[in-house]
Amino acid sequence: MNELHAPRRVASLSAQLVDTLREQITSGAWPVGMRIPPEHDLVEQLGVGRTTVREALGALVHLGLLEARKGDGTYVRTSSEMHSVLMRRANTSRWSDVLELRAVLEEYASGLAALRRTEDDLNSLRHLLDEAEATADSAEMAASAEIDTRFHQAVVSASGNTLLTEVYDVLSTAVTEQIGGTLWPSATAAEHSLLHRRLVEAIAAQDEVGARYCATEIVKLTQTGTERQK
Repeated sequence: MNELHAPRRVASLSAQLVDTLREQITSGAWPVGMRIPPEHDLVEQLGVGRTTVREALGALVHLGLLEARKGDGTYVRTSSEMHSVLMRRANTSRWSDVLELRAVLEEYASGLAALRRTEDDLNSLRHLLDEAEATADSAEMAASAEIDTRFHQAVVSASGNTLLTEVYDVLSTAVTEQIGGTLWPSATAAEHSLLHRRLVEAIAAQDEVGARYCATEIVKLTQTGTERQK
């Protein structure tokens, strides 16, 4: 008896077009904020029907990659589906839940960074640490939130785990939006700066345990400092 073979499934034309247009976005050919070509131009360029184009664009809007603005056109909203989904989820979650998740990610990533960091990673961290300390005298968190975010993103990036880095980048954006503009007491700001320096020292020394401890303490301090403002 001859062996049966399952039929090959071929993606619909609109599904194939979704993949094509998604590649334009994720590759940066269509950067975030860009107004993409109008529907009739896409029909001509791609040689497909208007319905197919509309279905593909609708799917990308649903995924959060595109944003349709009535009377203005369609714009690239984000380059990552994960960013759209996680950002929406983080913004509708309890603040304490967001910080707890951040603590888990940062603790683990900092330990990996201590084990895997390169000299380039260390140079980047030290440069960002100097920038952060240069703004430490300012009590206005909005002035230093951006550099602090870049510092922690660099720590996570040094872990060498690209998926972890992508998830953390979204979460850190949500945290920055929450803490930007809040005021910290000078003593809290000083402790915050000291913990960051100790974190870099632990990563440089390839001290996994020390790095994880410092990362956890930084998140705890952030939570304590922001809760005092509420």
